[in-house]
Amino acid sequence: MKKIQMVDLNGQYQGIQEQVNSAISGVLESSAFINGPEVHSFQAELESYLDIAHVIPCANGTDALQIAMMGLGLQPGDEVITADFTFAATVEVIALLQLTPVLVDVDPDTFNIDIKAIEKAITPKTKAIVPVHLFGQCADMDAILELAQKHDLYVIEDNAQAIGADYVSKNGTKRKAGSLGHVSATSFFPSKNLGCYGDGGAIFTNDAELAHTLRGIVNHGMYERYHHDVVGVNSRLDSIQAAVLRAKLPNLDAYNAARREAARKYSKAFEAQEHIIVPKTVCEGDEICENCNCHVFHQYTLRITNGKRDALVQRLGEVGIPCGVYYPIPLHKQKAYADERYTEADFPVTNQLVKEVISLPMHTELDDEQIAYITSTVIEFVNK
Repeated sequence: MKKIQMVDLNGQYQGIQEQVNSAISGVLESSAFINGPEVHSFQAELESYLDIAHVIPCANGTDALQIAMMGLGLQPGDEVITADFTFAATVEVIALLQLTPVLVDVDPDTFNIDIKAIEKAITPKTKAIVPVHLFGQCADMDAILELAQKHDLYVIEDNAQAIGADYVSKNGTKRKAGSLGHVSATSFFPSKNLGCYGDGGAIFTNDAELAHTLRGIVNHGMYERYHHDVVGVNSRLDSIQAAVLRAKLPNLDAYNAARREAARKYSKAFEAQEHIIVPKTVCEGDEICENCNCHVFHQYTLRITNGKRDALVQRLGEVGIPCGVYYPIPLHKQKAYADERYTEADFPVTNQLVKEVISLPMHTELDDEQIAYITSTVIEFVNK
């Protein structure tokens, strides 16, 4: 059996080596390293894939979130509601802009932001909601958009983990994750479903005026060289990373399908295990959907309910199976984001999840032998 990787980027590279090498070589030969043709071509191709009017490439996913908020004109003291159970980048940019983060609990089945908790947290100071499409599945965007419309709020999608996922609205329409809110941010970190070979990110919107503002912000506030019309930052996707992303984008649906197939095999193996809760999808519950892309499994995350999660992490490490705990500490308990407004009673689900979740290897190159070894090892340890 080949060595198990949490993310097998080299194995994926071998399948597209010729395209990637050719793309990078083309950039080197052109020497158009910043804002070159590869960046503009990738932008157009991603707009087509997402069926969205405007993609604004930038340097990384954290910048994408920050620039999205800057473009909306949010002011210091404005409240922004987001999930407590997510990576710190989501709340970090809120604090950096001197906005007020408002953390709320999540749904125990999907791990995504809880709608009732959002509604309870809205005040006259609330200006935006940031749903995080955690682990590869969209938050309940119908309900979030209804709340936003009712209270005149912006919706900023954190789409760093769900690119390529579909969201089926209650009226039957199907749209890509990241194309639903007022603006969206994504990351192209190497381990993402669509990842480059360094840092990269992008912002999406259908609002032409907002897109114009965002394009200025990413480039020092310039629309014309040395004319600074807005306060900006230096956040550009470089041409080599764009070239890599162009080589990968045509394969994104196949990559996501491979992840879903691996997830199906994992869940089948864990079927009827008393102390293991498998990921749920919004469409099929415990089943992994056969005919839609509602979950693209950036992570395959179990809940271990008998108190053995930490011991399982140790055991998997001993036998050569990498794993991750995303996330071990809620944001409301992080020193940087602690606030006397919060009580532990506000976060019963998050406080439970951080004791139970464990993410298993998930990537496009997993094979049946590896999955069988991983699942049998987990089952044997949890049940002993």
